[in-house]
Amino acid sequence: MIVKTRIFELRNGNYQNLSELARTMGISVSQLYRVRGGKRHINQKFIVGAVRAFPNCKLNELFYLAPKDGKAAKNVLR
Repeated sequence: MIVKTRIFELRNGNYQNLSELARTMGISVSQLYRVRGGKRHINQKFIVGAVRAFPNCKLNELFYLAPKDGKAAKNVLR
C-alpha cells in the first residue's frame, strides 16, 4: 500500500496554481510536481504542508491508501 493524495482536486478554487499551493505547503514546486506525477512518494513534510494548506480538511479527505499496482483501495486513512 502507498499513500496517495486528493490535494490536486481540492486546490481548485483555493489556489490559483501549483506554485501558490507549494508556497503555502512550504515545499518546492518541483516536489509537488513529482508527487503529482508519481515520481516521488508522499513524505512527512508533504503531509504537514497539506494540512497547513487545507486546515479545514481531515486527513482522510486529503490522503488515501492505494495498492502499489495502482488499483483503487477500499480503505482510507481514518
